Order: sequence, then C-alpha cells, then structure tokens
Amino acid sequence: MKLPHLPLSLLLVFVCLFSVDAQKRRSGNRAKAPVPVKSHEVGRSAVVIDETLSLLRTRPSLFAESLQRMRRGRRVQILGAADADGVKFFKISAASGYAGWLQSDAVFGKFRMGDEERFAQLVQAADGFDQIELADAFFAMYPTSRFRPPILLLFGDLVENAAAKLSKDANSRLSRREMAATGAPVHSYYLNFNMLDRYRRTGITFLFNSSTRNFHYDGASWKEIVQKFPTSSEAAEAGRRLDSLRVKLDKQ
Repeated sequence: MKLPHLPLSLLLVFVCLFSVDAQKRRSGNRAKAPVPVKSHEVGRSAVVIDETLSLLRTRPSLFAESLQRMRRGRRVQILGAADADGVKFFKISAASGYAGWLQSDAVFGKFRMGDEERFAQLVQAADGFDQIELADAFFAMYPTSRFRPPILLLFGDLVENAAAKLSKDANSRLSRREMAATGAPVHSYYLNFNMLDRYRRTGITFLFNSSTRNFHYDGASWKEIVQKFPTSSEAAEAGRRLDSLRVKLDKQ
C-alpha cells in the first residue's frame, strides 16, 4: 500500500523547522553563557606574556567582539573572572584605559600556582627573537626562580647564535667603500648597525672583534650563572662558554 504524498508546502515547513532547530542547537553548543566564578586572583596585578592568546574582548567568550590585542609586557589589574567556552577569562583593566575580558592563560604573575613553571616551559618552546624576549621577561618576573640557571644558559646560547647571524648581515650590508670614505672608525659602523637596536632594547650588549669583523655576546647571563649559581649543573657549561668567548674575542 502506498503512503499518501505530503503536500509540497507542508514538506517545506517541516524542512525549515528542522533547519532552525539544528541552528539553535549548534549556536547553543558554540557559545554558552559565561559562568561567573569566585577567584583569589581578583584584585591582583598580572603581566600579559602570551600574545597568541592576548585578544581583549567585550565579554567572556571566544566568540565575543574583539577590542584589541594586548602587547607583551602590558601590566593589567584583574577585576573579575568567568568560565566560558572551555576556558577561564579575567575581566581586566590597564593603565592605558583599556578594559575588557582576556583569556587567563595570556597573563602570568606570582600569585597563581604553576605560572612560574608554565612560563619556563613557554620560553623553552618558543623560537626566534620571541624566545629571547620571553626569557628576558621571565628574568624580570622571577628573579629567584629555580628555573633561572637553565634559562640563563639558554639565553646566552640564543644571543650568541643571533650574533653570528648579525655578523653575516652587517658584513653584507655595510659598504666598505662608504666606511673608508668618511674616516669614521670601522668598529663604530658595526656597533651602530641598525639590526642591533631591538637587542639593545632588551639590555643585551654585543662585543665586536675588529679583526674577524664578528659580533659576540658579552656573556652576561653565563657570568651570572657562574657567580650566583656556582653549584648548579649549568655552572660548568657556562664556564666553558665564557672560555670559548675569550678565545673568539682574542682571535686575530
């Protein structure tokens, strides 16, 4: 026995209702209402570190309208907390006047258990100049950290590797004819090389060997390990790097 055919208009109504219901279910799964939570972090100050997660939003949701991306190093005040979309958000204000909701993982401080180790892991996982900047920020935030010696050792290696690349760039970009024409000392051209600027802003000092025309890190982080952490496992490695640095600087 054949079933009677549904009128076309009734079939269309059924399809539309099904579609609207499905969209509501998807929307509900995507952006549930935030749940305010009591948090001991409220009233504390923190520092924005992870720029990948530092999007300031109008409300606590990963789907909320964005206001701006907070830059690394920006100090913020935590005004509230809420859970939404599987993450925790902080309501924050900054000295610049900006206020909004920020994913809590973007900020670090001394008030939250686990932040120090999480920051150390972030430094080790980063690469490029970001890794140097993150290490420098870690030193400022956790001056007595148990993770300081290995990160100091890593920092020195990163900067010395950067020095090798900077040497190559300077030697290819600086014109020897122009340097000779002005009569200014050759080493002054190198130590004014514009690609050193962002390193200087983090307090890094490069030395220059005029004979080899190479930059070298001044070894400050290795010296700190030897002086302040002489019994650490990193002290011997730091000493070897300082010996190698002296050889490089004396090379004719």
